Amino acid sequence: MKTFFDLIQEVQKPGLCHRCGGCVTFCSAVNYGALDLDKDGKPLYSEIEKCVECGLCHAICPEVDELEAETKERCGWTAPMGRIIETTVASSTDAAVRKNATDGGVVTGLLLHLLERGRIDGAIVTKQTGPFQRRPYLATSTEEIKEAAGFFFDTSHGMKNFSDQYMTFSTIEGFDPVMKKGLKRVALVGTPCQIKSVRRMQTLGLIPSESIKFCLGLFCSGNFLFGEVERRALAESGGFDWKDVRKINIKEDLKVHLKNGEAKHISMEQLLSIRRFACSFCQDYSSEFADISFGGLGAEEGWTTVITRSTQGRAAFADAKGAGALEEFSVKDNPGFATQALALVRTLSARKRRSAQQNRRNLGKKGVKIKS
Repeated sequence: MKTFFDLIQEVQKPGLCHRCGGCVTFCSAVNYGALDLDKDGKPLYSEIEKCVECGLCHAICPEVDELEAETKERCGWTAPMGRIIETTVASSTDAAVRKNATDGGVVTGLLLHLLERGRIDGAIVTKQTGPFQRRPYLATSTEEIKEAAGFFFDTSHGMKNFSDQYMTFSTIEGFDPVMKKGLKRVALVGTPCQIKSVRRMQTLGLIPSESIKFCLGLFCSGNFLFGEVERRALAESGGFDWKDVRKINIKEDLKVHLKNGEAKHISMEQLLSIRRFACSFCQDYSSEFADISFGGLGAEEGWTTVITRSTQGRAAFADAKGAGALEEFSVKDNPGFATQALALVRTLSARKRRSAQQNRRNLGKKGVKIKS
């Protein structure tokens, strides 16, 4: 039986750890402290003598293929980019939600609808705590969900302080309140690696994964470190000042929206130097194991591309649309909007997969030294 020690050798040392927190989530829920997170969000032994060496932390890691076949079968995954029931382009009908949203506010709009309908008791999201800083948060009210809307880079490292652009899932600070409050119906908004880790947990039936009723996945080009040095470099590259920024989002490139209505574009190639090393080996762009996947790619400004992947995801989206919480892009304005959006998502998914596969082959040919 492989243990966390093997996870260190096979995943951490080669630089493949995405810091999704799946291993610590399980351990902190069941083993009471054998594992913890360091200041940079990297899992480590806290008290090794508390480890029962069950091997489950190793099995649920998204970088380990031990449960790959079972997880794919459970989620109905099909090549080349997961199960796809329907693709559309939509937005929230709430003007206040759209104002703060990254794209069309569909994730926020759907969460609000699910909460108001009584379909969920809360949602694991992130909450802004200061300029460029966010923390994991269990939102249990409409106000808390609305406060979590939008896209931010963060300055600090690790799960506890959320240094990554899309990070919405924290082992200690996200799942712990779910267990303490006894919530049984929770939505999780997360990146592909985070969603996959939860799916592995559900495949094994581990606590507290049974409480996650909806996995809402985000399109992900990578998690980016964003400290003072990185912010300064991006501002110089894009020709803007951060005090003039209204919001940012990623589609084909990084788009920086200024308060004066102007938009600055920074190519993905320019962001590679601040992207986490492990992201170079991730093959999942569109959150292939989610109930619904979301992103701005392929959608016009102010709209969100939506891919429903499970029957319950499709039902939730349809109910929100039927209740008037969400609206679809007009077919009259562009009859091929959904087809075009899906084609672009397929293109970027294939590109990310090819790049990750090549990087993995190259990794096997040379040693890699990763800063601790």
